[in-house]
Amino acid sequence: MSVTLHQETALHFSAGPQQLCGIFTAGQRDTALLVVVGGPQYRVGSHRQFVKLCRSVAQQHFASMRFDVSGMGDSTGPARSFYNQQTDIQAAIDALFRQQPTLKSVVLWGLCDGASAILLSQLHQPDPRVSGMVLLNPWVRQQNTYAQTMVKHYYWQRLLQKAFWQKLVSGQFELVKSITSFLQNLQQARQKSEQQYSIETSNEHNYVSHMLLSWQRFNLRGGKICVITSGNDLTAQEFLNLTESDADWQNVFSQATHHHIEAANHTFSTEQWRTLVEQFTLETLQQHNRHLNSEL
Repeated sequence: MSVTLHQETALHFSAGPQQLCGIFTAGQRDTALLVVVGGPQYRVGSHRQFVKLCRSVAQQHFASMRFDVSGMGDSTGPARSFYNQQTDIQAAIDALFRQQPTLKSVVLWGLCDGASAILLSQLHQPDPRVSGMVLLNPWVRQQNTYAQTMVKHYYWQRLLQKAFWQKLVSGQFELVKSITSFLQNLQQARQKSEQQYSIETSNEHNYVSHMLLSWQRFNLRGGKICVITSGNDLTAQEFLNLTESDADWQNVFSQATHHHIEAANHTFSTEQWRTLVEQFTLETLQQHNRHLNSEL
């Protein structure tokens, strides 16, 4: 199998007092892809996911950049929480457009709390150059939604597992502790978290409502969102439960393009799942590029 190699350029750019590191690949299209890394990892991604994604879109002549946020990989400074990365993301967008000034728009791509960081960044520092987002298994962990997910998707599945019954019969299963945990989760699942819409600062308590507000505003300004979820992932199930149980979330989600990969785990770790993610991402980029050209 022949592989076309595209030149990748290492960049250093400023985000406030910090120096961030990114990898840029040039393209010939009007739209580019910017990968926002989530979690305690750097620009390569789990099982080289981000490297392979950017090289995949390069095959279709789309520019891309993946970068280390503050405190990760080769970037300086203390690590920032995902709900406080708007400075890093804005600096990366600016660096991408400096590197290829002919660009007209960018699609932001993020997995887990990288997806959440993208939404929050466009609430606090909205950028008209951002025309779209690709959000994979967005992180919306709250005490009550996590409890709902555990009750709906974990406890009942455990009852169908052979290992559960083997532990129960052998006496290794802590029945009282497990029942207590189940009842606590059931109680928390019935509680509704308070919605907090002050947008001055996002934090661990209000970030989910801020994500919703950002999504609403992004839709109003004509932005397009593609969501990719995994069938074998509690984070994805928690997000999907939220979009089913909350009317406001249901409304914004109904306006997005949604792809669900039933057997996939959280990071889409097999070649088959990764290829599907690359395909959906490429389709999103092509749609944005066609829209730009139709406006000329």
